Amino acid sequence: MIPLEHSLRQLFHEVVSECYDSHLGLHDAEISSYVADLLTEFCRAENVYRIRDAAGNPVREVGEMLLAADPIHGTASSFGEERERRKHIGDYTLFFTGMYPESMHRWGDRQRESFFEMVQAGKESYYIVSQFDLFEYAREAPFFARLSGSFEACIYGLNLVRGELDRRKAISPPRSIPSGPAKQIM
Repeated sequence: MIPLEHSLRQLFHEVVSECYDSHLGLHDAEISSYVADLLTEFCRAENVYRIRDAAGNPVREVGEMLLAADPIHGTASSFGEERERRKHIGDYTLFFTGMYPESMHRWGDRQRESFFEMVQAGKESYYIVSQFDLFEYAREAPFFARLSGSFEACIYGLNLVRGELDRRKAISPPRSIPSGPAKQIM
């Protein structure tokens, strides 16, 4: 886990909050914070591809992730594991549809079908997580219901975040000045 005080985490919190609150009008600090933390954690590839197959290889296809999340017909060993995998599917699809929609794996014959299926899988996964509303999950359940209901807005917000990060990268000062023999101007 990347520390709370890490500058990357702080940058993501600043940019997500700005884009979601000011530009998108989504005034939900809990969602903004969750999305910023998601961006931070997904900087590490092992967090993006957390779901593994039986051989220990990362699962990269959402259809395979959905199957792996099923505790009856899939490989999830419990309903708790189903919840964790569904949460990850929501995170994964939110991240890729918002930040890198052009890199999504194709599900159908057309890219447009793929995008809509990814959105549906993510939204549905967060909704399923919200239905785990007993015991240790009771406090988080309403949050995941809100996240499911705001899924499309969050995608658009991440697209704004990507644009803002690209803009900041384009105007950032150079990291170092090339060294070489100094010429004196007279």
